Order: sequence, then C-alpha cells, then structure tokens
Amino acid sequence: MERIYNFSAGPAMLPLPVLEQARDELLNWRDSGMSVMEMSHRGKEYSSIIAQAETDLRELMNIPANYKVLFLQGGATLQFAQIPLNLLGDRSADYVVTGAWSKKALKEAQKVGRAQLAASTEDSLYTRLPAASEIKLSPDAAYLHVCTNETVHGVEMHNLDFLPGSVPIVADMSSHILSRPVDVSKYGLIYGGAQKNIGPAGLTLVIVREDLLGKAPVNLPTMLDYAVQAENGSMLNTPPTYSIYIAGLVFQWLKQQGGLAAIAQTNIAKARLLYETIDASSLYHNPVELSCRSRMNIPFTLNQPDLDNAFIAAAKARDILSIKGHKMVGGMRASIYNAMPMAGVEALVTFMKAFEAENE
Repeated sequence: MERIYNFSAGPAMLPLPVLEQARDELLNWRDSGMSVMEMSHRGKEYSSIIAQAETDLRELMNIPANYKVLFLQGGATLQFAQIPLNLLGDRSADYVVTGAWSKKALKEAQKVGRAQLAASTEDSLYTRLPAASEIKLSPDAAYLHVCTNETVHGVEMHNLDFLPGSVPIVADMSSHILSRPVDVSKYGLIYGGAQKNIGPAGLTLVIVREDLLGKAPVNLPTMLDYAVQAENGSMLNTPPTYSIYIAGLVFQWLKQQGGLAAIAQTNIAKARLLYETIDASSLYHNPVELSCRSRMNIPFTLNQPDLDNAFIAAAKARDILSIKGHKMVGGMRASIYNAMPMAGVEALVTFMKAFEAENE
C-alpha cells in the first residue's frame, strides 16, 4: 500500500528522503561492509556519524560554543528527574505548568528536592499561558522550568517575553524543537525526546550551558551526571547509535530545506490552513487562545461527540491515521511536525470539510 498521512503525536512520521537513504544504507553504510546498527560506537565509522550529527545540529540551531550537546537515552521523562538531580543542589526550582507534560515534570522534580509550582493554568483547562503577574518565583531558585510546547493540550510559547526573573530557563522542547529558530542563549538547558521532530524513539537530546555542569552531588549515579556525559562525548556507555544516525539524516534534510527559518514558514502555513478550517466550521472547535496555539499539535473537538468514531473511521478510509485526541482531552488531534507535508494537511482539511457537509 502507499504511505499514509500519519498525524501521530509520536513516534511520528519521518521525512521520506531520510527513510529512503536509511533503506539504501541499511546493509552497507558507505562501503563499510556493515550496517550502522552493527558498528562499534568507538570505531572511526561511527565516530564520524555522531560528530557530523552534532556539527549539523549546532549549525541548524546556532548553538553557542559554551553549550554542550548530549545524545542521551531515557526520553524526556527521565530528564524530569535528571535535571533537578544535576541542577538543584540545596536550592529550589520553579515550575510553570501549562499542560500535562510540565505537570508531570513538576511531580517528578518534587521527588528529588524542593520544586515549587510557580504558576498553573489548570483552572483554564490548559488553554492559555499565564500572565507574568501570575508567576510567583522563589528567591533561591536554581532554575525556572517550562514546557514550550504542550503536546497534549496544544499550547505553545512562541516567545519568552512573559517570563519574569533572571534564573536559567530549562525548557522541554520535545514536540517543537527544530520547527523554528530558537535563541539558545536565552536558555540554560534545552531537552527533548527525539520521536517527534528529530528521529526515532530511543534518543534524548540535551543542550546545556557549560556553567551549569559540575553541580551534581557526589553520590549521583555516574550515568545521570551531565558533566560526565559531556566529558565522554555522550559515550560513557553505548549510545542509541541507530537513532543518532537517523537524527543526523534528519538534520541534513532540514539543512536541505533551507534550515529552521525556512521550515518555520512551511509550518506556519500548514498550521494556518488547519486552524482557519477549524475556526470557519460549525462542527469543529479548538479551545486554545489564539496567541498561544501550537503549530505542531492541534487538538480539536467535534460539537457532536457522537460523531467521533465515525470521523476517525472515515479518516482512516482516506489514509489519514492517528487523528484521535489524547485520552486526557478527548476529541481529535493533528500533529503536523516538520515531516508532515503540506499535501497531508490539505488532505485532512479536504476530508474535514466533506465530513462536515455530510453531517450537517
């Protein structure tokens, strides 16, 4: 069968040219006589792969020299604990909760040390960002944690202007990293799981400012110490080699598209088309405030919930899959990451309009 339009929130679709190159190189990477999956992570072949991946990522994101790039494992969920284990010390941390993932991050951090709720929009069902006046910071905070794109609720921070204070900002960017340019220098640490815009599941990316390293307690397990991982070039043990290889191909694909500024324009156009369709409809509804609507994860409900199953089935018949919303919020969700072509969004919009006309 032909490939479907996969609107999954993650693991998500990958660019077709990346998959085709990985297919062509699967058995014999560049005349090495072996697959990347078979390579020693300490061999010269693989060393060139991970080095090129870091070089390309640094170029794409314009990462300053005083930041370390770490290719880790455990997903963003492990980072919920690893971050406070490395950065808290005997201080506290502030958390702005704007959706399911930042709420989980706070809960995990509270198991480690003093992590406090600085602001929450739960009373608004996570449909907005807090105003600066709502954010209450603690005087001894080591960092301020935010999730800059909430995958479940579809809320995105398009800038940091509303955030008060001057402590390092730690950001979970799992579901919109590489979707647009970001000023890395405004953050102390950026992290994200790979399975949305970077590559396959199994890889976790951490970008951390050097002055934040070396603050971990002496009894922290070695594998969890950012400083040790940085000293060892992310190879303290065997890294997720194949996931890093695919991520490297994605980085090269992004460069071929014109970089993050160019891909951002495509993402803006895709999101605009889908939001305009939802807003012009009497059947579909998106609850998120206009100023913080996500370009990557677009949740919407049907005003007739009894049509949900019929909508999902009819979408599947048109090769539009993984459109069902997260169980926390119900309804539908279209995740339109970098690899989703405009043709996929156009197919979804055409289907949505036809479905609405059939069910007036």
